[in-house]
This record gives sequence, C-alpha cells and structure tokens, in this order.
Amino acid sequence: MPPAASALAAERSEDRTFTLWQRVVLTLATWVGTLLIRAIAPTLRYSVSLEEGVPEHYYVAPGIYCFWHRCVIPATWWFRGRGIAVMTSRSYDGEYIARIIESLGYRAVRGSSSRGGARALLEMHNHLEHGRVVAFTIDGPRGPRYVAKPGPVLLARNSGVPVSGFYIALEDPWVLPSWDAFMIPKPFSRALLRVGKPIRVPADADAAALDRFHAELQATLDRTREFAEENLPRIR
Repeated sequence: MPPAASALAAERSEDRTFTLWQRVVLTLATWVGTLLIRAIAPTLRYSVSLEEGVPEHYYVAPGIYCFWHRCVIPATWWFRGRGIAVMTSRSYDGEYIARIIESLGYRAVRGSSSRGGARALLEMHNHLEHGRVVAFTIDGPRGPRYVAKPGPVLLARNSGVPVSGFYIALEDPWVLPSWDAFMIPKPFSRALLRVGKPIRVPADADAAALDRFHAELQATLDRTREFAEENLPRIR
C-alpha cells in the first residue's frame, strides 16, 4: 500500500474514544441538532441567485464548494441527500456535527487546518475522483470569522476541479454569541442562497499563484455574503 494510502487508512481506523458522559452528550446533541434542522429548515422559503458563469445545476458533481461556518443550518438542509463530502473537525464538537450531517445524507470527512488536515484533504481528493461534490466550512472550526483557509485552493490545484464559494442569508435569524455568529433560522422566514462563479486553479500554480487564487476565493466569499445580505430584503 502506498504511504499516503496507508496514512489515510490509519486515520480512518483511529479509535475516537469518549467518556460515558461525553457519549451521552453526543447522543443528545445529535438528536437535538437533527430535530432542530428537520423542524425549522423545511419551513424556510429559499431563493437562489447565481453569479454569471455558474452552471444552472451548480451542485452537480464534481465540485469544491466553500461557505462560512455560520451558514451550517440552512446549507445543511438545502444540499441534503446528495452524498456531499464535508470536512468536519476531529474535535469533540466536530463529532456531533459529523453525526448530524451524516443523518441528512452527507459524508463526513474528519480533519481540519489544525488536526488531520493533510489526510482529510487526501480523502476529499478521493471523493472528487469518484465524481462527488465536496464542501468546506472554510473559516471553521474556530475562526477567525470570515477568513478563508487555504486548503480548498490547494485541493482545486491538485484535483483539477474548480472551487467556488456561496452564502445563505437569513431573514432576522437568531444569532448566537459565538466566534462565528452562528445563525439559527426562524420558522417560515426567507433565505437567499448566492453562489459565486467557479475558480479554476492550474496544476502548475506555484506558491505565489496559490496566494492569488486564495485571495480570489476570499473575494468571492465576501462578495456572495454582501450580495445575499443586501438583496434578501428585496425578495418577496
């Protein structure tokens, strides 16, 4: 087995052990989180806006999509049931997020910028090679808010698959006092999904070019957020 594949297998087989109390909390958090999404999200009134250059069926595989951590609830519901692979932190908090999204038809890939990131990117690459969509909460797992991490651009170069950003604005959501200003939608409120144009990163992109494409992705994420938040009030 090649070294990279061997490392990936070891990562997958790593035993994540939790105390009895942690297992109880994980079970409750997973149940409450899933119930919250299934109870509120179906009542949302979604609208979709695409930048020029975005294909009409933008979520058709393969593709790399990035969004801010605060949009997890509306994004999880909108893209549910498509087998999308999502990178989630290997932390305790990331475990219940992984369990929630898996219950809604996603594939959780454990890893983050601070732990298991290289192996997780390798697994994401494998999903792309099998024709799947992959997604990143690109300022997660702990911020800073609205600051994109470089992993998706590197993956775009190595895989030849374009990367894009999107944002979902919510009408008067409950906002938690957390690092990401996490949004919980109110029942029967409106949501506007704005999808940014895809960015192709050449296979021969050097470090300087990667920095430029990373800046372009950051600009896309900022632009889609600003558009969605500014235009949501105009939608009826």
